[in-house]
Amino acid sequence: MKNSSPISLKTDNLSVETGGARRATGVSTDSATQPGHFPDPEVTEKAVRRKFTAAYKLRILQEAETCATQGQIGALLRREGLYSSNLTTWRCQQEKGALESLSPKHRGSKAKNIDPSDRRIAELEKENRQLKEKLKQAETIIDVQKKLSEILRRPLGTTGEKI
Repeated sequence: MKNSSPISLKTDNLSVETGGARRATGVSTDSATQPGHFPDPEVTEKAVRRKFTAAYKLRILQEAETCATQGQIGALLRREGLYSSNLTTWRCQQEKGALESLSPKHRGSKAKNIDPSDRRIAELEKENRQLKEKLKQAETIIDVQKKLSEILRRPLGTTGEKI
């Protein structure tokens, strides 16, 4: 079965020919179909986020600009394992400011500059809460001692000791 497209399937020996395309996972389709070589079926615990350098983004944007005929951009995206939204995002970033905006951003919350006086206030408030808890516990112990003294009919001194 001959086909004019670069993709053909031979059913007698189960070989697959592709036009040199790579999968988005980075595994070529040729290596997955070789006898004795099977792709790892295990799914990683957490997917690894792809990070693209500014130079790579610029190279892909330049290649996309040179694409003239219909389907060339799609072929470029398939070859590189990218999505059209990547091109759109990178073009917007390029318009805002060349390499600075194309470089990958650090994810997560930003580091806060904490004023030393704020840190000291937080420490004092924590210490104040701890002392209040100790005071409450001591008052509870004194109340229990008073009640126990009343039950046993033994008077306590002003310092809480037996007389």
